[in-house]
Amino acid sequence: MVTLDGFFAGADGNINWHNVDAEFNEFAEKQTPEFGTLIFGRVTYDLMAGYWPEEGVIKDDPIVAGIMNSVNKIVFSKTMKSADWNNTIAMNEINIEEIKKLKEQATKPLAIFGSGQIVQEFAKLNLVDEYRLMINPLTLGQGKPLFKEPLKLKLIGNREFKSGNVLLTYEPVNN
Repeated sequence: MVTLDGFFAGADGNINWHNVDAEFNEFAEKQTPEFGTLIFGRVTYDLMAGYWPEEGVIKDDPIVAGIMNSVNKIVFSKTMKSADWNNTIAMNEINIEEIKKLKEQATKPLAIFGSGQIVQEFAKLNLVDEYRLMINPLTLGQGKPLFKEPLKLKLIGNREFKSGNVLLTYEPVNN
């Protein structure tokens, strides 16, 4: 989720502005099973690993929680040696050849959830095949930008939500 002015989080990392409703949750239930491996940076991983395994969350959102808790996950962190959340491996750095090998062997796409810094690193290394950006109809004025480097994209899909959110799907244009 990104603001109109391109931030994935507020300056303090806050994401309480996310525009989530029943339609968004239904979308998440349909989209999440499409992915074979989820990729996180440490901050997003900590948030997700602290949320999805909780008993109340599993009860309230059993479909997405079931997927999130069972799917393969990778967390990139220079400080973590291991990860406790089900089916998660910790990696200290992005190894281009290893990621390419994972992509080639995968039966479902890898997906980065949140983790703006990881998105930026993967983008620099030309490891992103598709961007799905949920644009939230608000501006923050300042925050953590999703993109810090120029990137040329081609729109390949869009979807409007009643909440005002718009999902834009892009593929990179390699010059």
